Amino acid sequence: MLEVEETAIPDVKILTPKRFGDERGFFSETYNQDRFAQAGISIAFVQDNHSWSAKAGVVRGLHFQSPPFAQDKLVRVVRGRVLDVAVDIRRSSPTFGRHVAVELSSENWRQLLVPVGFAHGFCTLEPDCEVVYKVSGYYSAAHDHGLAWDDPALAIDWPVAADAAILNDKDRKHPRLVDLESPFSQRRVAQ
Repeated sequence: MLEVEETAIPDVKILTPKRFGDERGFFSETYNQDRFAQAGISIAFVQDNHSWSAKAGVVRGLHFQSPPFAQDKLVRVVRGRVLDVAVDIRRSSPTFGRHVAVELSSENWRQLLVPVGFAHGFCTLEPDCEVVYKVSGYYSAAHDHGLAWDDPALAIDWPVAADAAILNDKDRKHPRLVDLESPFSQRRVAQ
């Protein structure tokens, strides 16, 4: 069973797989191609990624890859809690520059489907967070880009102050939305 929730941006979806628990723990089918297709999501995922963040206040993002290595992402948290964010960077989209922010945790078991044409990032809400995500395109350093996580034009209510956020040097240097040369001009409905 897979619960699908719509968000303020229709192409971004919250997916919650069922967990079956007993005194031993739980079992969950976190991805099943047929069940996703029945829910109207027919994306071919080709790579799984796993990140660990040691401290609360770690910000990763906002990242995206340009075509032909653009990526749909299916993001979930296996330990801890994060605020997960998807920003629409499709120039012709009616929701260009808007975002969806969702708390994902090992407790709520939600997953966020982030389609091609969105910049993605997250902020850890507690120490020792592990995020696992599937992507529909292989990683390519030459096609790896970003958007300034703290751009005021995005109006993201991050749970950490800019001077307290823990970022790598690369994520401190991404352009703001007004300066972003987005490779996504066509609106693409999630498959």
